[in-house]
Amino acid sequence: MPVPDKQSLMLPVLRALADGAETPISEIRERVAAAEGLTAEDMQEMVASGQSRFALRVNWAIVEMKQAGLLDRVRRANYRLTEEAGKLLAQSPTRVDLDRYPAYVEWSKKAKAPSPTKDSKPAPPDESTDTPEEMFHRAVQQLCDALQAEVLDRVRNVTPAFFERVVLNLMTAMGYGSGDPAMGRVTGGSGDGGIDGTIKEDTLGLDEVYVQAKRYAAGNTIGANDLRNFAGALDAAGTTKGVCVTTATFTSAAKEYVKRSPKRIVLIDGEELARLMVEHDVGVRTRIRRAIKRIDEDYFEQEGM
Repeated sequence: MPVPDKQSLMLPVLRALADGAETPISEIRERVAAAEGLTAEDMQEMVASGQSRFALRVNWAIVEMKQAGLLDRVRRANYRLTEEAGKLLAQSPTRVDLDRYPAYVEWSKKAKAPSPTKDSKPAPPDESTDTPEEMFHRAVQQLCDALQAEVLDRVRNVTPAFFERVVLNLMTAMGYGSGDPAMGRVTGGSGDGGIDGTIKEDTLGLDEVYVQAKRYAAGNTIGANDLRNFAGALDAAGTTKGVCVTTATFTSAAKEYVKRSPKRIVLIDGEELARLMVEHDVGVRTRIRRAIKRIDEDYFEQEGM
């Protein structure tokens, strides 16, 4: 039988987790396959990249339901139902309507935005006038947005010590210290004075950037007082340059304080952190490469020569 589409797999995924226990994704797939009556042959159906069509669709069902707040990632590749999902299952639904959940709607809007053109509205898929290239780039952006959301979730759940290393790894990947990991060091710990790490600005080490790494859960904010304390730590260290990185967000007062401060402080919030990690290949790796080719007009102009 054909592998069910992503939408059709959402409810079976929730039912597979109905016992409330954390469950590895491999077992979720097994339970869903059994419930849907899929054969071994069905499970072996592949997409062009050589991946299992069924596995990809289950994975995407999980990603989107997690964005809606129906699933929690307990630890790597292990999920369980949220209280909201339990309420949904208690209603004996016939399908999962993610548009009921504001968090998903907001995430989906960002992921599916077709272009930066002002006032433009996406056309329904079957009426779209987009070129194949436009559809391709939109799909790539959607994949990237989903990856960034997953990266942010991961870094919010690592230990504070590991998060400090993540931040220094990112700055090294961005070119600080000429990309040499030895030019940066983690200094966080008891009595760190608000400084969690330092990294040389260039190969010669003529200047040093001080780093503060604040790992918080979603919904938290960094205020102006936090930035005043960081500026004070920079004063104590005898430097003027600092980077404050957080998995949360900065309040408008915090941003305004940095603008007025004589210190040179750069703020990186959770969304920007995830974007930079993906851009600079920190914590992610390339899975698929595709080349888009076009006619070489110069080549064919040689016909009459």
